[in-house]
Amino acid sequence: MNDEQLLRYSRQIMLPEIDAGGQLRLAQATALVIGLGGLGSAASIYLATGGVGHLVLVDYDKVDLSNLQRQILYATRDVGSRKTESAAAHLRALNPDVQLTLIDRALEGEELLAAVRAADVVVDASDNFRTRFAVNEASVRAGTPLVSGAAIRFEAQVSVFDPRNPESPCYRCLYGERAAIDETCTANGVIAPLLGIIGSLQAAEAMKLIMGIGRTLHGRLLLFDLLEMEWREARLKKDPDCPVCGSGRAQRDERTPPKTQAADA
Repeated sequence: MNDEQLLRYSRQIMLPEIDAGGQLRLAQATALVIGLGGLGSAASIYLATGGVGHLVLVDYDKVDLSNLQRQILYATRDVGSRKTESAAAHLRALNPDVQLTLIDRALEGEELLAAVRAADVVVDASDNFRTRFAVNEASVRAGTPLVSGAAIRFEAQVSVFDPRNPESPCYRCLYGERAAIDETCTANGVIAPLLGIIGSLQAAEAMKLIMGIGRTLHGRLLLFDLLEMEWREARLKKDPDCPVCGSGRAQRDERTPPKTQAADA
């Protein structure tokens, strides 16, 4: 790192848990961010300003006026433009050192799996179960840790699924086949700061995973009720019958890789 970078990240480097070594690990890392909506906005901003060297940003949507209430990557002038391009302009202005790869289409199949394999950590900031299931399956197959977040109305959750640990549950262990109906912010509404809170937590967990510090949310589901300003924690266990990471995983690699459609919150 040069003198300017040392100054930029000095408040992080002075933390003994991080130091120059941790900052260097961030600089050498790749984070894949699926979805540039409310969650992805906050997560990508803190990943970029925190010094993650390479961000792969995935979203095929365009900026809509209704997004601006919660998606802090964008300004009114960006309405109608591609989210990936507007996000890149914002992030480069915040930190010109960050390397950005923009994918303005839905990742699916082998392309999704390859993107997950190439990353050190995946941040799932999407808003539907089809995408979350597909990203989770790719995470398990690639052995890449996944930071998952969701928010709607006044409630939110965040967790870490780390397939590098053979005892780790995956996202499918949590929801199984029960997640048949998607509830979205578009249909149900959401208070603006909630997305920033959870997206920031996702960035923090991703950075901890990259640096190998602290205790992550692996095996734990953190639940937040903003109206009551109450945090709760649920313990997660691996489902031995999970079709993705359980006893049925032998058949998984013989199937066509999963598809993902939307990536926005």
